Amino acid sequence: MTTMENQLFPVTGAGLGLRREKLDEMLESDLSSVNFMEVAPENWINVGGTFGKKLRQFTEKYDFVCHGLSLSIGSPSPLDEDFVRDVGNFINTHGIKHYSEHLTYCSDDGHLYDLLPIPFSEEAVHYVAERIRRVQDILQQEISMENASYYTPAPGKEMEEIEFINAVLEEADCGLLLDVNNIYVNSINHHYDPIEFLKQLPAKRIRYAHIAGHYNEADDLIVDTHGADIIDPVWDILHKAYEHFGVFPTLLERDFNIPPVPELLTEVEQIIAMQNQWQNHLKKPQSTTTSS
Repeated sequence: MTTMENQLFPVTGAGLGLRREKLDEMLESDLSSVNFMEVAPENWINVGGTFGKKLRQFTEKYDFVCHGLSLSIGSPSPLDEDFVRDVGNFINTHGIKHYSEHLTYCSDDGHLYDLLPIPFSEEAVHYVAERIRRVQDILQQEISMENASYYTPAPGKEMEEIEFINAVLEEADCGLLLDVNNIYVNSINHHYDPIEFLKQLPAKRIRYAHIAGHYNEADDLIVDTHGADIIDPVWDILHKAYEHFGVFPTLLERDFNIPPVPELLTEVEQIIAMQNQWQNHLKKPQSTTTSS
């Protein structure tokens, strides 16, 4: 097992994404099993009134992380530094523990519909890493990049996906948001071993993780929708991740077809059960043999 001793995580335990359409139900629910929550800052920056007050009720009670949608770290357009400062103000206002984004791009002359893959090239590594460092300089804190799902590689591929991710994280000196479902999705769509991929990620950079469901378009094409229950092969990858790296904070993502809160909490509690299993396993004294 790769050691994660002395690892400093921004949050702990199991988390749940806060969605606006579920605010009232969540306020009325027993969320005692939830250790932290997550929002997309774009959906909440400068939001006041009733929604703003309800958000404050949550951020005063729970630890929060932010997972952004529109930083567009790989965009050919200049970095939107005004937006980064807006994110910084939101982080400070609500005491957000950590900010993460996708290792993708979604803009050029205006925002695009989807999160698109960055070319796996040395030039792209330097370009993206410099932009990540600039964001960290503005925010005066570390951010994390998420291993993203993609459906066709960008032109100009010079290295494998895992090499690209590791090179960006190292050069930018940033954290990793480990998306378990994205590993599974990409392993099916691009035909690689998800566990071998997982084990090559850098333990020291993991800050927290996402786990989610997806949609099977065809036998060899999976779409990362966050709109379904988590399937057993994805749970198995999380199990292997805890076995290999040790336990780290893990958040349930559900963005579409969101079921009642009790059903969401069933999957949160499954995360907790798996975390407890591995924490208890790690606490067991290791047997030793002696010779006379």
